[in-house]
Amino acid sequence: MSVWSSVASIFLPQMRPPKIRSPYEDDPERARKERPLPTTTTTRWLQSDVEDARRMADNGDLALAARLARSVRTDGTIGGLLGTRTGGLMRLPKMFRGTPEVVAALDKSPEDDIGLFDRIFAPKELARFIADGIVLGVAIGELVWLPHLRHPVFVRLDPEFLRYRWAEDRWYYRSIAGELPITPGDGRWILHTPGGYQAPWQNAMWESLSRSFIAKDHAFNFRENYSSKLAHPARAAYAPAGATEPQRRGFLRRVIAWGINTVFELPPGWEVKLIESNGKGYEVFAQTIETSDRESMIALAGQIVTTTGGVGFANADIHATIRGDIIQDDGDGAAATINEQGLRPVVNLLFGGAARGSVAWDSRPPADRKAEADAMSACAKAIEDMNKQLAPHGLCVDVREMTTRYKVPVVAIQVPAQVPANDTAPPPAAQPSPPALQEAA
Repeated sequence: MSVWSSVASIFLPQMRPPKIRSPYEDDPERARKERPLPTTTTTRWLQSDVEDARRMADNGDLALAARLARSVRTDGTIGGLLGTRTGGLMRLPKMFRGTPEVVAALDKSPEDDIGLFDRIFAPKELARFIADGIVLGVAIGELVWLPHLRHPVFVRLDPEFLRYRWAEDRWYYRSIAGELPITPGDGRWILHTPGGYQAPWQNAMWESLSRSFIAKDHAFNFRENYSSKLAHPARAAYAPAGATEPQRRGFLRRVIAWGINTVFELPPGWEVKLIESNGKGYEVFAQTIETSDRESMIALAGQIVTTTGGVGFANADIHATIRGDIIQDDGDGAAATINEQGLRPVVNLLFGGAARGSVAWDSRPPADRKAEADAMSACAKAIEDMNKQLAPHGLCVDVREMTTRYKVPVVAIQVPAQVPANDTAPPPAAQPSPPALQEAA
């Protein structure tokens, strides 16, 4: 906290930050006790469940939609692409702005590899929080103030217990102690609604992903059942017309007892065959699985991509796998929610009311960042070269205009005056000759 903010907080009550009291200050374990335990109540989903979940969500109950959103992550394609989209975003460079002491605390330092931001918002927890917003359109989290830490810890809560009351225009979280009203930004609750302010679940992708997941799950089970039946073809025993009934029954018993490496010695007229299916019924299941994977890829990545990936996010693999505008949209939305509802009350409490701090993810591809750095360097070199060429004519480049036009970040500094060693006053500036003025004009 700066000296001015300390003095102002004493003499100016309106500038004093409000004391944010932890709801679990007396009982830190109450937060964990109040959270209901998510359980798996449905293991086989039907397409009609998606319609039921949509009707329940429109009434403000997200329980069935959230359970569907949790189930679709068990699919390999959906879970892999969603992890690439959220986990890759967490590994992109973060940019902090605000009061210098706040920026220094939030960012990593040479002495500490983990800054205050990563201590509060663990990357894994934040990635799951953002994934809820992507799939369901709304995500809920909580800042838990522990007694042994001077800063809170962010905890992602399961959106299955979210309720929205249309009459009150307010969200509630159903806990063991009852429904808790949610006030985003009060130092405890963080509500992320990338799907929009009103009915965010209607603008999310959980419905399309659920339909693809259910169709793929059924097709996979049907294909396995189809394969298991065809893996053991029927056995046929052919007996000659003159064979007696005891002979046929004895031969049939030997065929039924057919095991591994079984050898038959058959007299003339007796025959053993396998009846194998030559149909192509399995193709419909393979096409359903391929169509479901394709729809999921387009929904999550914005394009058809492979799930193998490359060597790492540092080489822009995330930008090649996930469409760039989707990454930027996820990063901007998450940063807006965290800055407004998470960092502001924490910075207010830890550093004072005059302190400011914000975070943003640099979602530009490395090639774009390199091109921007090259453009800044070329702009600076061009200013220097043009000043040398214009100096004999008494002119110089408008640096402000150049830095504004090419978006070069600059700050003003005080340059000490150069006083000649042998003279008491600086020599007057040289006036350009009339021909030079005409040439400059």
